[in-house]
Amino acid sequence: MTTSPGGWETVVGLEVHCELRTATKLFCGCRNAFGEEPNTSVCPVCLGLPGSLPVLNAHAVELAMRIGAALHCEVRPSIFHRKNYFYPDMPKDYQISQYDQPINVGGYLELPDGTRVGIVRAHMEEDTGKSTHVGGGGRIHEASHSLVDYNRAGVPLVEIVSAPDIRSADQARAYVNELRGILVATGASDGKMEEGSLRVDANVSVRRAGSDAYGTRCEVKNLNSLRSLARAVEHEAARQVALLEAGQAVVQETRHWDEGAGRTQALRSKEEAFDYRYFPEPDLVPLEPDGPWRARVAASLPPLPAERRARVAALAPGAPPDRVAAVVELGLDGLVLEAAAAGADPALALSRAANEVAARAPAAGGLDPGAFASLLQMESRGELTPTQAKAVLSRLLDGQRDPAGVARELGFEALPATDLAQAVDEAIAALPREWERYLSGEDKLAGVFVGAVMKATRGRADGKAVTGLLRERRRSQAG
Repeated sequence: MTTSPGGWETVVGLEVHCELRTATKLFCGCRNAFGEEPNTSVCPVCLGLPGSLPVLNAHAVELAMRIGAALHCEVRPSIFHRKNYFYPDMPKDYQISQYDQPINVGGYLELPDGTRVGIVRAHMEEDTGKSTHVGGGGRIHEASHSLVDYNRAGVPLVEIVSAPDIRSADQARAYVNELRGILVATGASDGKMEEGSLRVDANVSVRRAGSDAYGTRCEVKNLNSLRSLARAVEHEAARQVALLEAGQAVVQETRHWDEGAGRTQALRSKEEAFDYRYFPEPDLVPLEPDGPWRARVAASLPPLPAERRARVAALAPGAPPDRVAAVVELGLDGLVLEAAAAGADPALALSRAANEVAARAPAAGGLDPGAFASLLQMESRGELTPTQAKAVLSRLLDGQRDPAGVARELGFEALPATDLAQAVDEAIAALPREWERYLSGEDKLAGVFVGAVMKATRGRADGKAVTGLLRERRRSQAG
């Protein structure tokens, strides 16, 4: 739980709109593709022309069920409604959505830190078109004219509604990041916020710390990046606290996030469900997935991010959780698991994957797991120093597959123990003042000697071995 210095607690519930990865739209055969020429993927059905009838996309239903299963929801029989409102990029003047009988109900999502956020519902609906306001700052009240593209109208969506269990901007960001990983893993969505495949509305309120009552909430619409989400939640919570401490009331409303100005702005007074006038959709029958279908969908789920993190953490006990999470998020956990199965040290595999491999993530797909494992074993046996191993790994990421051959090519022969001991003794003799201070307990001076030995051996020395010899020399002199 996060509270402000004034004793206020932030309360956040998120509505995440996820476009589904189907070939066609939700109720017609038009292509579901990003970046098409405007108004080219349209037909009488998605334009709402008289006499056209919707036909439900079975694959979209299956993807919605996958989302429900991944979020531990109960998959229920559901029906579609017409959500009536006037909006220029909704050509029918109503949206086909699910209202009081959604397909997925009552689940949860567990964050990497163990926090559990409830899922109220994850229902199906169709997306709207897209308006472009030309002129000014891109807002409708500043525009000289507006253009509308109906290609997106009718694209299948699942809206995932969280419980108000989120207590900070960082936690909101972690929730959406984890949810995006789940959606991508299930194949339900590509999760591309920059293309609008994933859009977030944040319901933000504040209350005194320790209170169980909810404050008046404001909804911040269409946040299209994790950074914008975190900034918007922080700003909106601070705005509400300032109002309340000044003796003013928070007005329930919908607000717009201005990324450039770094603040929210009033958009319209908040609508309630009755403002939309929901009616059952007369052209669609109730949706009732049977037990065998639900079981097949649940069984088809791949390992999800939480399970993958658990596997890596079990291999490398004590590994920093953020390192484990980063490797899983980048899809490098399979590389770590394969390297460990081939005999590499799991902790070392995790470290190299989270740092050197992650830094060149686009090239990681060409890294041979067997070669990676062999390189790690060479480093563990002391045949290569960490610096040398990283240089060889860079070549492996460029497509080479023989770490021993690359090491020979780079001149990374193992340094004999006698040569290493001699280099350490020479460094001690060359730095008598530093050695006296090291003997007196200034352990940080070990780095000075390691640097000197590395320079003398042209990088062939193992820093850990040098540190070990320094400690031996100090113990022998102390005795």
